[in-house]
Amino acid sequence: MKFKSDMLQVYLIAGTQDVGGDVADYLRRVEASMKAGITAFQFRDKDGSKLTSSERLDLAKRSRQLATKYNVPFIIDDDYEMAINVHADGVHVGQKDQRIDEVLRAVGDEMFVGYSCDTLDQIEHANQLPIAYVGSGPVFPTGSKDDADPVMGFVKLHELVEQSVHPIVAVGGITPANAADVIKTGVAGISGISMIMKSTDVVKTVDELKRLY
Repeated sequence: MKFKSDMLQVYLIAGTQDVGGDVADYLRRVEASMKAGITAFQFRDKDGSKLTSSERLDLAKRSRQLATKYNVPFIIDDDYEMAINVHADGVHVGQKDQRIDEVLRAVGDEMFVGYSCDTLDQIEHANQLPIAYVGSGPVFPTGSKDDADPVMGFVKLHELVEQSVHPIVAVGGITPANAADVIKTGVAGISGISMIMKSTDVVKTVDELKRLY
């Protein structure tokens, strides 16, 4: 699947740790979000997940099948070997994950690559790379990641957008209530976990977010 910047508009990130380890609940919520119209999905099963490596791979394959069914771009967090194995559309690399150069060499033209950048120096480095997009945050405080970086706020996020040659998807503490203000910084899209995975009305939530564009 060829990357397009509008894939970033409503970008869900999730793993079993986001639903208390309940695989069935994870699959139910992910399918509901895909059916509701999210524009991309990142499989990120870590930070408290109780799955074994084989169970995680099996769940990634099942998630890939759902993404194919609903024509949603499917991205794997960090693990490019898993991404290749499940024929993902993309792989996302964090600053603390595997080296970006290694990932780019490994996947070649087979899939697009996203890269987490939270400082102007990191953006400057990313500008020299053949990546598809940048992920930046947290914009607001978030409880979804144990290793989250300091909150950056709107001013810094806008500075990163101005500096980046790649489209940026914002992450961290974003909700339907503050999403419009985040988009005003110039980001191509918003991503998150709780705003969709913990929504009591996924269809309404996704629709509200998509209407902001």
